[in-house]
Amino acid sequence: MSDKFILAIPSKGRLMEKALAQFEECGLQITKTGHERGYIGEIKELPQVEVSFQSASEIVHFLKNGRIHMGVTGEDLTREYITNADARVNFLKKLGFGHADVVVAIPTCWIDVSRMIDLEEIASTFRKRHGRRMRVATKYMNLTRGFFSKCGVMNYRIVESLGATEGTPMAGTADLIVDITSTGTTLVANHLKILDDGVILESEANLISSKSADWTSIASEISNEIIARLDA
Repeated sequence: MSDKFILAIPSKGRLMEKALAQFEECGLQITKTGHERGYIGEIKELPQVEVSFQSASEIVHFLKNGRIHMGVTGEDLTREYITNADARVNFLKKLGFGHADVVVAIPTCWIDVSRMIDLEEIASTFRKRHGRRMRVATKYMNLTRGFFSKCGVMNYRIVESLGATEGTPMAGTADLIVDITSTGTTLVANHLKILDDGVILESEANLISSKSADWTSIASEISNEIIARLDA
């Protein structure tokens, strides 16, 4: 592990572009060191900081095990992959980009179902008719289990989605889904609707710190400097 303060930034796409732009706006210019396709960078104004370019999901795992001090990643991934996330990381600042809601969506033809409680009420009839429990396709298995349990929905089983989750009901591999959506356009295109109380999490990119990292006095000072600049 490096003895420097380690800040992780998404390694590609709009999350990377937005993160770099936001840091630059507050006077912290992040540049890659070495090859432009490499994964290590620096902040000119804070030479004690080593920047690590990683996927959004890898950043969550590094926060979890303390391999980095601070990272930019989605709240949805953080709460999915880190059990009891608030006890293990600090959500320091919402960054205003990467917006995506984690939602429960059902086929639009289910006209008598509009709320989570309706799912449990139709569960026994569904099982008698189809000979099985309702299948929920999702990449967010932990968020799904927690939310369904809180809403009293028990008669279902999760089908892990490895591809386009919103297409699974039409393909016949699931009956409803839990997935992320920004505009809802893709859900509509696949004849799906969000339940009235089916928003599990309103997510966006966050600046997050790890509680299990090596927090020396210098690391804490650097963290405070970054937060102050972003807040300014």
